[in-house]
Amino acid sequence: MDETSPLLSGHLSDQPLRESDLLSPNLRPRHQELIPTPCGPIKPWSELSWLVRLYFCFTIASLLGLLGLTISSIYKQHKNTDIFDEDNFTVSLILLIGILFCIYYIVRGVLQENRQELVVFVLSIVVLMIRSVVNFSVLGSKGKEELLVRFVCIMCLGSIHVLCATLLIQRPNMMAFRVGGALESLQQQYFLLNLCFSMVTFDLQAQLCLYVLITTSDLAISAPNNTILLTVGVAWTCLTATVGVVAVLKEAKVLVWIFVMQNLPEVAFFVYLMYKVVKKWSLDNTYTVEAAAVTGTLISLLIKVVLIWGLVRLVHRFGQGLRERMFAPSR
Repeated sequence: MDETSPLLSGHLSDQPLRESDLLSPNLRPRHQELIPTPCGPIKPWSELSWLVRLYFCFTIASLLGLLGLTISSIYKQHKNTDIFDEDNFTVSLILLIGILFCIYYIVRGVLQENRQELVVFVLSIVVLMIRSVVNFSVLGSKGKEELLVRFVCIMCLGSIHVLCATLLIQRPNMMAFRVGGALESLQQQYFLLNLCFSMVTFDLQAQLCLYVLITTSDLAISAPNNTILLTVGVAWTCLTATVGVVAVLKEAKVLVWIFVMQNLPEVAFFVYLMYKVVKKWSLDNTYTVEAAAVTGTLISLLIKVVLIWGLVRLVHRFGQGLRERMFAPSR
């Protein structure tokens, strides 16, 4: 026998494996390895069922189509003074922000089997539909003619997305088990982390829409201060959201408390805004924009309450091994 060759190389290559040498079906891996990303692990594209792939591609394509229609409407409203309407222009900007966030929600919701993101996606779609109905109902005949295509697309596609996303939410979720393992405590921690992450982005969306509403409608701030408010407010909101995301993903308690302190000026501004809106509401006969501002403020406050509640519960679970599981290079 040649001593330089492996002892069993010929035996293994020439003879097929016996049935007893094969892995039992219960021992074979049912899933591929998760792909680590800066926002947490995601499933490989090949692991998604063909129905989920089809719906995902349809959703992205339809949202991009709505995005194009909304950008076209904004351009026409801004350039053509004959059809320019300040309230409608404001709603179009808010729809633009909502569509961009919906694309983000569906990507994370599908690839991470993230129920929280899918729920936020459904809520965002419903809000988009409600805003479209309200905006379309108060338009004149010429304005309705200009926005008819966008309105029909939003209502038809929105109904399909709400139905399909609701079905996805009801499917069994395996990501919590795959990331957290068999430990129930880690699965609960993974749920809280996703909840906080979703609330941070949802809060960012709500505040951006609120700033657009205030600055474009001259609701409570004088015109010369609109640019300053928009620039400082958006910058502060984006900075706060960035700190919140990093604090959650990195399990940094110091950043969590910094994030909580950053929210205090925003809450104070909401209270001031409510006062200004109610004060102006009693001086004129317009109600649409004021009602939208009050609704947006209350939604933002509700999101912050849920977010702070989730962070308080999550911060006590830091350092229990979830971060190492989520960002491990392989499993």
